[in-house]
Amino acid sequence: MENLFLDPTIILLIAAFAGFFMAFGIGANDVANAMGTSVGSKAITFKQAIFIAAIFEFLGAYLAGGEVTSTIRKGIVSPDLYVGQENIFIIGMMSALFAAATWLLIASSRGWPVSTTHSIVGSIVGFVIISMGFAAVSWGKVGTIAASWVVSPAVSGTMAFCIFLSAKKLILDRRDPEQAAVSLIPFYGFFVAVIIGLVTARKGLKHVGLPLTDNEVVLVTIGFGILVTIVTAILLNLNKEKIREYGVESAFAILMIVTASAMAFAHGSNDVANAIGPMSAIISVASEGAIGAKAAVSPWVLLIGGAGIVFGLAMLGGRVIKTVGSKITHLTPSLGFSAEMAAASTVVAATYIGFPISTTHTLVGAVIGVGLAKGVSHLDLGSIGRIILSWLVTIPAGATLTIIFYFLLRFVFGV
Repeated sequence: MENLFLDPTIILLIAAFAGFFMAFGIGANDVANAMGTSVGSKAITFKQAIFIAAIFEFLGAYLAGGEVTSTIRKGIVSPDLYVGQENIFIIGMMSALFAAATWLLIASSRGWPVSTTHSIVGSIVGFVIISMGFAAVSWGKVGTIAASWVVSPAVSGTMAFCIFLSAKKLILDRRDPEQAAVSLIPFYGFFVAVIIGLVTARKGLKHVGLPLTDNEVVLVTIGFGILVTIVTAILLNLNKEKIREYGVESAFAILMIVTASAMAFAHGSNDVANAIGPMSAIISVASEGAIGAKAAVSPWVLLIGGAGIVFGLAMLGGRVIKTVGSKITHLTPSLGFSAEMAAASTVVAATYIGFPISTTHTLVGAVIGVGLAKGVSHLDLGSIGRIILSWLVTIPAGATLTIIFYFLLRFVFGV
């Protein structure tokens, strides 16, 4: 163990700032993706989106984010390579956070929905290459993550296509669609709740001291699903007259409150790790005194991640929300619900197996899927092309910015 280049407390403060900056970028870009369909379809307002995100992003990160955090923290490179070079490791992780956050700030200001997962993975790869060479990168892990970037939008797009067709057949095309909506939408709510409940009960509750057996997981999940079904049914019946007055889409707008909450939870469980993963790695080295020391993610780290996300969404999220919510295809609540439900299902399933997929790719894939359900002519192919181009640029941009920050921080701190 070499002597740290700064007092551990100062390193923790810098790490906290870098983590907050990255979380701000996630809020400005990725949470805007998560909420874009809800706001774009006018099911909820921008202020309501911030409120929902504040609650459910934090719950997702705290209850179900541990699996993905470990992948981001240790999966791209083996920390053991930096034993005896702790200062280089800390500088590198700081550089990766600053680089990824800077790219997200640039992209968000231009309304580009890029991937925070792409950003941080590319940034960490840039650090490993500049400090250890190409051979030190865990290319197998990077390849696995990269494969998910292709698979996840395809899966969510297909699922969104099928969900919308089912809603069209069972509700929208019925002789009395308003009554069909009141009767059947609670069952869609059950499906969403079961997906969220499953990953929380199995993966998350053990982090807060409530490990469950397989049978208990099933009981908790079904119980949660029934509760959400009942609440959804009550809301729909209370608003039955309004649904008849404003049309069947207003019923889906009520359901989108449930799916927006689910999407925020799913996003928090998967993508908050992009900020607190590298931050936890720095804190672990600075506080435990050695690379590879096992340290639980502290509550204050999660608090910084949650706060940064909410600030980022509130201050800069509107531009990306506009892109996702209205520039790919025209969204109605039924279309937005189908896209969100498919995206949330895909992201939660990925979190369940510890796969850090891109929420951006998943949701954009789902929005394209529901657009295709209406017909290719309903898609803005120019906007989709620009979005894909911004995706391709993200990894090299993150790696390049990391190299710049790496040399800058080494010069400033004399490492």
